[in-house]
Amino acid sequence: MREDNKQQVSIQGKGPEKRKKSFRQRFTPKNVFVLVLIVIVLSAVSFMTVEKASANPAFCNLCHNMKPMYNSYNDSNLLAHAHKQAGVSCHDCHESSIPVQMEEGVKYITGDFETPMKTREFSKEMCLKCHNYNEVKAKTNFEESNPHDSHNGDLECFKCHKMHESSNVFCAKCHNFSWFKDLPAYFTK
Repeated sequence: MREDNKQQVSIQGKGPEKRKKSFRQRFTPKNVFVLVLIVIVLSAVSFMTVEKASANPAFCNLCHNMKPMYNSYNDSNLLAHAHKQAGVSCHDCHESSIPVQMEEGVKYITGDFETPMKTREFSKEMCLKCHNYNEVKAKTNFEESNPHDSHNGDLECFKCHKMHESSNVFCAKCHNFSWFKDLPAYFTK
């Protein structure tokens, strides 16, 4: 065999020369579609996992500024714990939309939040989603007065009732009724 043929055979023995694929060849519409589909599926699974986990009140405790709220819900003599014992979860009152939950997550990750957190004041309408005002009024019809039928008019519930801190009696600003001593432990007396 001649020397020329040996060179040709050894070159041919390597196989065809591999050329790098161009960007267009690698990212065909099919490949891009599969990649986008994978990202969408992974995002959806991640979102559903976080959404499911956030239904558990312990999830709220992951943020260090939420610990006092979680503790008051989980084990305390406050109104939040009374709601827990009645089977009410955090999301029953704290109805956050997906954009609000995402904003809260970003604030936690970036550290852009207030400590301690501001106390939220829910409207009476929020409370009346679960509580029947006429039943509450009937339960609190004390001999001396009825805090739910006040001469001050129709008060917002948060004037007296606090979830994650001691509740107070708005009437006590001016009055000293005997029924104050019989209030639940979550009221400041």
